[in-house]
Amino acid sequence: LGAMSAVILLVYKDTLLSFVASVQLTSNDMLRVGDWIEMPQVGADGDVVDITLHTVKVQNFDKTIVSIPTWRLMSESFRNWRGMQQSGGRRIKRSLFIDASGVRFVRDDEEQQLMQIHLLTDYIGRKQAELLAWNEAQGNVAQMSANRRRMTNIGTFRAYALAYLKSHVDINSGMTCMVRQLEPTSQGIPLEIYCFTRTTVWVDYERIQGDIFDYLTTVMPEFGLSLYQQPSGADMRVGLRGQSDRGGNAQTAETFPTERQG
Repeated sequence: LGAMSAVILLVYKDTLLSFVASVQLTSNDMLRVGDWIEMPQVGADGDVVDITLHTVKVQNFDKTIVSIPTWRLMSESFRNWRGMQQSGGRRIKRSLFIDASGVRFVRDDEEQQLMQIHLLTDYIGRKQAELLAWNEAQGNVAQMSANRRRMTNIGTFRAYALAYLKSHVDINSGMTCMVRQLEPTSQGIPLEIYCFTRTTVWVDYERIQGDIFDYLTTVMPEFGLSLYQQPSGADMRVGLRGQSDRGGNAQTAETFPTERQG
């Protein structure tokens, strides 16, 4: 009897596991047809198109079909994007890598120019009052530049980027929105854009994200900043050409042997 039970369990193992998994998936509402799921260990990244006792079929975004044993969805982890789709907002989380060599204090004349940007008018006004009060409280020591607080171009750009996002019609104002500076790397200083769009439609989401980064990248030079970029082949050629031109302009004197009279 024991041997027969072992054989039966072995034969119907997958069926039993799949049945239990199906009950748990259904009762806990963990998976539905139409859900977008990710399960990298089985190559699944797409929409669930069919759920049966033994398998779950997922159509990937490249239109391939992946069949996953139902029991694996209970024994292994997977990501279900349904929560994002139901929330009404999709997250943007991407960084602009700032060239550290361009980071500096804002000059007085630049402050007046930046005040004319309507998204910065209130910020600069508050910041000027804050810095003035702090510097005056320091007394004479604030006469030294290193002891005095001043506005920086990267901090002002960060404030501008945040104000731009909050005024953007396609950004969800009811969800987290911030621009934060991350730890500097060998590729520059990362300024991370963290916000949520009002739509979860993939095509619209990518368009909105692209428009935001197109604009912020283009407006960055107004603050004296630029993106970090590793030298390309064209940069190398320009540099070598410049060195060649400088070398060609240098005059070198050559001494020729005089002809001896025979």
